Amino acid sequence: MKKYLLLWILLLPVFSFGQQQKKISLKDVVNYRYWPNEVWGIKPMDDGEHYSSIDYAHGKILKYSYKTEEKSVLLDYLSFGMRSIGDDYQLSKDATKILFSSNIKKIYRHSFYAKYYIYNFGTKKLQSVSDSSNLRIASLSPDGNKVAYMQNNNLFIEDLTTGKIKQITTDGKKNHIINGAPDWVYEEEFGYNKAYEWSPDGKYLAYVKFDESRVKEYFLIKYAGEAPHYKQYELYPGLYKYKYPKAGEDNSIVSVHIYNLETGKTITADIGKNTDIYIPRIKWNTDGALLGIERLNRAQNKIELLGANPETGQTKLILADSNKYYIGDEVYDNIIFLPDNEHILIMSERDGWRHLYLYKTDGSLERQLTKGQWDVTEYYGYNPDKQIFYYQAAKESPLRREIYAVSIDGKKDKKITSGTGTNEAWFSTGCKYFINKFSNATTPPVFTVNKANGKVLRVLEDNSDYAELIKQVGGSNKTFFTIKTTDAVLNAFRIVPPDFDENKVYPAIIVQYSGPNSQKVLDDWEFGWNNYLAQEGFVVIGIDPRGTGARGEEFRKVTFHELGKYETIDLVNAAKELGKLKYIDKDRIGIWGWSYGGFMVLNCMTRGNGVFNTGVAVAPVTNWRYYDNIYTERYMGKPQDNPDGYDDNSPLNHVDTFQGNLLLCFGTADDNVHPQNSFEFIEKMVQADKHFETFPFVNRNHGIYGGNTRYFLYKMKTDFFKEHLMNK
Repeated sequence: MKKYLLLWILLLPVFSFGQQQKKISLKDVVNYRYWPNEVWGIKPMDDGEHYSSIDYAHGKILKYSYKTEEKSVLLDYLSFGMRSIGDDYQLSKDATKILFSSNIKKIYRHSFYAKYYIYNFGTKKLQSVSDSSNLRIASLSPDGNKVAYMQNNNLFIEDLTTGKIKQITTDGKKNHIINGAPDWVYEEEFGYNKAYEWSPDGKYLAYVKFDESRVKEYFLIKYAGEAPHYKQYELYPGLYKYKYPKAGEDNSIVSVHIYNLETGKTITADIGKNTDIYIPRIKWNTDGALLGIERLNRAQNKIELLGANPETGQTKLILADSNKYYIGDEVYDNIIFLPDNEHILIMSERDGWRHLYLYKTDGSLERQLTKGQWDVTEYYGYNPDKQIFYYQAAKESPLRREIYAVSIDGKKDKKITSGTGTNEAWFSTGCKYFINKFSNATTPPVFTVNKANGKVLRVLEDNSDYAELIKQVGGSNKTFFTIKTTDAVLNAFRIVPPDFDENKVYPAIIVQYSGPNSQKVLDDWEFGWNNYLAQEGFVVIGIDPRGTGARGEEFRKVTFHELGKYETIDLVNAAKELGKLKYIDKDRIGIWGWSYGGFMVLNCMTRGNGVFNTGVAVAPVTNWRYYDNIYTERYMGKPQDNPDGYDDNSPLNHVDTFQGNLLLCFGTADDNVHPQNSFEFIEKMVQADKHFETFPFVNRNHGIYGGNTRYFLYKMKTDFFKEHLMNK
């Protein structure tokens, strides 16, 4: 019965058929009223037959069978008086213990402090890890009898059977030495939080040490008022200092170390004499005889896999990959030791498209596994029994994602999902099953449990009630088209007012992000502020300019060394083409964006020759000299080597040609895109005598949220567009 329900959902667009339509509430948009149901915290268990997920509504971690509908409670954390836990929980390999975190305090995007606990399913006892509530990145040893964690920038190992704690490092110091966790820029741009790894046999603990001593500090001023705990009468603001390496500046010096639990000794791995490098990942091979160390050069156009002997620290070069532009960040997690310890899988763009390659451990290429003028977008896993790899790709269209299975000889490459739109997968250990999330522009997310061949076993979440709610507010009318300019053919989507009439003329708002390898134009489920704007009478247009993803390397990397140039050309030319449509008023076209998207708004308003009537820029970069070096140098090189690329495409240097109405918003405590970016732009505009509006959100970071903040921001943006695009 549920299988037929799934088919019905996949075929039925979410439209309103004549019933009285309700109005979308902006407050409901901001408060996630129109957010679909999700399946949270999915983690495959080591037996390959079960998985777990978090039921936040009832305060439980649940265990499920892939094959059947059998369900049981692993942990009832409400019974311990805990209102919430982190999604970083970990089950021991024998499933007798669970490690989880509570009392979480965010640090940056991925990092946090927490109190950690171990629950033993056999003894029914809850055990605290250490006595501290400011631990980080705790993880169980492979045998489940020990737990490693970081505290005060040092690594510790606690024996759960004896309670004894061994301190592994002693030199940790804030803003100087970090053991086992990445510094700010690694965390943000290499996308991870834990820089240590247990060997599979539990004999070793390998970790990366970050020496931040030479990295320059950035200062953020923190004021008294911050929702929801507003402190009055604080006479002097606080000063927050942390290490932030801007483009062209010094990085942390990194080193790799291996601690032997049996001998208590630590050795240093040989990663070469050049210290101006990155180590984005370390990973053990499957028998623990070799530690893989990824070494990336400063220019980020060559990555090498070193193999370190855990007893001596001696290393050998296993394989290397290079690129005439840069190595993308999708590669780091996709250099994989296979279970036979004789092969390695890597992701590469060496033929101009992102594909999977199979290497031998002697460094020789065995074969290219996937081929074609399309991009692999995710690697999921490998079934060693059937010798099949599983991956996601944009094979049928850059707008869509499908899941595929390819044999180790590369001869069989089969699509295993049927829904036309966007498919995302979570595979079981051993890849016998997977959980699939499917959606498209007219279908809210549907979660199913599938066999590895794609056969649907059951529906976990169909979002049928949510689909009914969306029908009541007009449904989703997102449609796709292309915009042909003199330089490129760009993918776009359109969301129009509920009573749209092509014979009437409407104001338009372009939504975009435009950053390298990003995509706004995807055939997936989206319902929120864009739909609210359409309800209020705007035609909303999403555009992906050159530089964005899933269209091959040459399209994606045309912006190399010139971030902002081609994206601005494309957005301006696209707006001109949209202005030729009979239902769009060419004199009432707006544009908005956040972060990189905000950078593009400022470029379009300063270099668009008046094409855009109104722009809203949130937390924008204004010159890439101000941004961190890992992200910026990947695409721009060092400013010392490419000064014109930095400055010619900076809106700071084009304020004299600014035209239109601008609202600039930013957080005064943004640790990512510093308020310096906005302050510098504000000063340039003032000196050029250019009128604009700006709003600083006190103590807010790059996300600009907390209390009433997010609603205030979106109300401000909406009102600004209405004032300048509607009232004509």
